[in-house]
Amino acid sequence: MTTQPASTGIAARAPEMLSVLRITSALIFTLHGSQKLFAFPPTEQQPPLLSLFGIGGLLELVGGLLLLVGLFTRPVAFVLSGMMAVAYWMFHAPGNLFPTLNGGDAAILYCFVFLYIFVAGPGPWSLDALMRRR
Repeated sequence: MTTQPASTGIAARAPEMLSVLRITSALIFTLHGSQKLFAFPPTEQQPPLLSLFGIGGLLELVGGLLLLVGLFTRPVAFVLSGMMAVAYWMFHAPGNLFPTLNGGDAAILYCFVFLYIFVAGPGPWSLDALMRRR
């Protein structure tokens, strides 16, 4: 039985897939912020800007856009991961501990995806990687 080196085969695409994970997560996350701040996509709830939800929306929008383009990726991902942990424990867990019942499954998933991006970095398709190459 032969094994392929990590630089060939499907494992060779791991860095690009990290970028895809970052970009996809950031796009969806950014929509949460635009919904809170600009009611787009349309929603009936638009929190005051200086409320916890408004500040959360600002972090979602700005942080999501920074992650989308891969700029300041590690510090932004760290902050957003912490924000999602706080969101889960402050707003979801008090209602019920089970994420499928309290609506907090997305917060947990974002928390750990952003924590992974903090550790792994932005991937090759990012402004951070572009600036590092120059």
